[in-house]
Formats: sequence, C-alpha cells, structure tokens
Amino acid sequence: MTAETSQTLDRGLRVLKLLADTDHGLTVTELSNKLGVNRTVVYRLLATLEQHALVRRDLGGRARVGLGVLRLGRQVHPLVREAALPALRSLAEDIGATAHLTLVDGSEALAVAVVEPTWTDYHVAYRTGFRHPLDRGAAGRAILAARQGLATDPGYALTHGELEAGASGAAAPLVGVTGIEGSVGVVMLSDSVPERVGPRVVDAAREVADALR
Repeated sequence: MTAETSQTLDRGLRVLKLLADTDHGLTVTELSNKLGVNRTVVYRLLATLEQHALVRRDLGGRARVGLGVLRLGRQVHPLVREAALPALRSLAEDIGATAHLTLVDGSEALAVAVVEPTWTDYHVAYRTGFRHPLDRGAAGRAILAARQGLATDPGYALTHGELEAGASGAAAPLVGVTGIEGSVGVVMLSDSVPERVGPRVVDAAREVADALR
C-alpha cells in the first residue's frame, strides 16, 4: 500500500476477488485468515458491500458475490467489444466469414461482438446478442473444452449444422484473461471448415486475449 491508495477499498476489492474465486462462498473466519485481518474488520467490509448488493450472505453465514456485480458486469461488454474488434475485422476479412467474440453468460454463450466480411457475395448473418447453449456450436464447445482443460490440441473446436442448417463453425477459447470466459470464432456456409481456418482462429483468439490483458 502507498500513501495514495485506500487500505479499506483495497481490502474490499480483495474480498470480492476471493469470493469470485469460490463457488461455495467463504465464512467470516475464512476471509479473516485469507486477508490477514481480524473478524471485526471483515464484518464491516461485508456490511458495506452488502449495502451495495455486491455481496450476500446465505442462511449459513457464508458470504458470496451478490447480484449487484451483474450490473457492473453489463458495462464490461462494450469495453471488451471495442478491444476485440481489430482482431475480429482482420479475421473476417482474411477468412471471408463472419467472425465473432462470444462470452459466457450464465449457462449460455452470448455473442458480444460480430464482424462480417466486406468482400464476399454471401455470408452467415450472425448478430450481436445471439445466445445459444454452451454445449452447442463451436463457440460454446471451445469454451467448455478450455474449462475442462481439453483445449490444448488442436486448440480449437469445429462444428457443422448445430446452430444453423448448412453452416459450419470454428472457434478457439480466450486463454489467460482473468475473469473472462470466452472464445473467438467464425461461422460460414459450408459443409466443412477449410484446414487453415482453425489455426487462424487460434491466432485471432490470442490477439484478442492480448488486447484484454
């Protein structure tokens, strides 16, 4: 800590990060041990965060991330979209297919940025805001593979006809971006995905990840 920073704010943010990293919540004692402060300090931090709906406590007294975080999270999408657009434009123009950035939203995959190629006669219409189950479509499958530690070889997912008849997709997960689960991919009208598309999608996903770090 330096003279220009707030110790209380720092501790509050650390509480949120600790809670975000657990699925089952943390007790006051656990938070006290992890933060290296006494329980009274933790109680005060939790009470303040609860007032802003950033933290909630269940019947067992375990603290969890609150729904107020979702309101903050909605503002992240425009920032992520802006950072991803250059890589998506390059991908769409290079492949001649609709490129997209997809993020996890609950149990669904949500397209937050879409770029269509400018030079093709036709391409798949894929809109920002499009949702689909994580276990359908290349975008969701790439995310699930990364979540399960299965995305090392070849590093991308390929699908055909799972979301739209006659359309094929390729997607690679975002890797090394704290707090974001997502993928970068393309969707095209074809029976199969050309061999060069998979590695190109991996490169684009790496570019987006670098822009978000």
